[in-house]
Amino acid sequence: MSILVDKNTKIIVQGLTGKTGTFHTEQALAYYGTQMVAGVHPAKGGEKWAGKSGEQLPIFKSVAEAKDATGADASVIYVPPAGAGAAIIEAIDAEIPFIVCITEGIPVMDMVKVKAKLENSRSRLLGPNCPGIMTPEECKIGIMPGSIFRKGSVGIVSRSGTLTYEAVFQTSNEGLGQTTAVGIGGDPVKGTEFIDVLELFLADPETTSIIMIGEIGGAAEEDAAQFLKDEARRGRKKPMAGFIAGRTAPPGRTMGHAGAVVSGGKGDAESKIAAMESAGIRVSPSPAKLGKTLVDVLKG
Repeated sequence: MSILVDKNTKIIVQGLTGKTGTFHTEQALAYYGTQMVAGVHPAKGGEKWAGKSGEQLPIFKSVAEAKDATGADASVIYVPPAGAGAAIIEAIDAEIPFIVCITEGIPVMDMVKVKAKLENSRSRLLGPNCPGIMTPEECKIGIMPGSIFRKGSVGIVSRSGTLTYEAVFQTSNEGLGQTTAVGIGGDPVKGTEFIDVLELFLADPETTSIIMIGEIGGAAEEDAAQFLKDEARRGRKKPMAGFIAGRTAPPGRTMGHAGAVVSGGKGDAESKIAAMESAGIRVSPSPAKLGKTLVDVLKG
């Protein structure tokens, strides 16, 4: 069983006609036949997008028009940073249930407006600055490499795109496979957080173990650890492994992601590792050992 997306998910692409949107739409169609149903471009409504393999998708001038015509229940956004915030808001206004924004470098103030718009809306946002979400053999939204996935039992949630792929590759090699992998992104202001995804994984009967990958900066990992402790007291608990990226980063320096900044004595790797371990998560000493760490947890 998957979370958030499955083989029935119908997806529109905001930014389909650009180079990035075209490439990753072709990949989604090639790997799993993901239901990419339309593109959106305000100046190209009525045209057709053609992929390398001969696929054609209609292009609509607005998200609302595309949703009405196709019954889409998800959107993926490959719009450049200057226009990506407005693209997210357009999808929220169209009441798209699940919005995935891949774009990196969206101005923080634009995301503050998006965050306010999400409040009391009917939409869930994943991202921005994230690799997306993937359910093996069913649905690929975003830029994750489909070839490393195997259908299985591990739920993966990560702030780091690259380390998401590491966790996927290693759990595939260990014979565990994945239910769904979710990259929540590394920006300080974003939509879906660790707790949101962990709640879904805990409720999913086919997700029997979880990998959680965090980074320095912010308090999302500590909040997630407290959530897991609270849930364990209620009797909901699953075997977990984890990792924190940026352990050697000097305080005050941005390391890769805009949200990965240690400041004011908070957000450092050691406090996050301690919080995760206190919640029963086995923290791997290296990203190269994530899969084996989870196997060790499962062996007891």
